[in-house]
Parts: sequence; structure tokens; C-alpha cells
Amino acid sequence: MNRRKSWVEKRDLDKEAVVKKLDKDFADMRTGEKMLIATSRIVDAYIRHIPRGHQQELKQMRKGLAVEYGADVTCPVTSGIFLRIVAEAAWEEYHQGKSISQITPFWRMMSTQSPTAKKLSFGLEFLKKQREKEKLLPL
Repeated sequence: MNRRKSWVEKRDLDKEAVVKKLDKDFADMRTGEKMLIATSRIVDAYIRHIPRGHQQELKQMRKGLAVEYGADVTCPVTSGIFLRIVAEAAWEEYHQGKSISQITPFWRMMSTQSPTAKKLSFGLEFLKKQREKEKLLPL
């Protein structure tokens, strides 16, 4: 029987980003726009570049990645999924003994009020604590 992949394994899957032209309106995107479907590794790398004490909204990341990959927009659905994978992987690594400075600081992009935060397997306390330590304002 196949064992379930860990969050770290899901984050580190060797996949390529895809840019595709939308054939119909979807979420906040329009027919004909080029949409980036990033990867969890791309989202992880992006978050790691947010300096301590700073934060960004998911929408800012979506805009930045779209520009970087020559797209008009970045998929909001997969972006949220990848953000959760990154957060869960960071939590896994933290519990395997990595220090806070070694894990991806997902709290710089995730609000405690976001739908993604409410799905975290480890609850909101760690997220709240890290946001407070860096004096991050509510997103």
C-alpha cells in the first residue's frame, strides 16, 4: 500500500510552473488572459524572500509571480493550496527540530483570519505567536 506523502514531500515535488490562456472567466480572471499556475516550491521561495518584520498579501504575491513568469494573472486557487502546503511543511520541519530561522516564514503571508489558516492541521496558535513576535499587523 502507498504511504501518504508528507507535507515536505508535497512542497518539494519536482514540478514546473505552467502558463496557460484562459478559455473562460474564472474567479478574478478574464477569458484570454494568461494565467500562471505556480508550484509550491515557487511559493516557498517567494515567501523566504519576505524580510523579517514585513508581510505581504497573497494578492501581492500573485501579481509579482505573474509578472515574473510572463503571465497576466496567477491562479488564486492553486496559490492558496500551495501556501497551505508551504505552511504545513514548515510546521513539519519545525517539529522535526529545525529552528524558526530555518523554516519558511509563512506567517508573513498568512492572516489568522484567512480561509487557508483555518484549514491548518496544527491550528492558529503558532501562526498567531509568530506574527506577534514580528509585530505584524492584521492582513
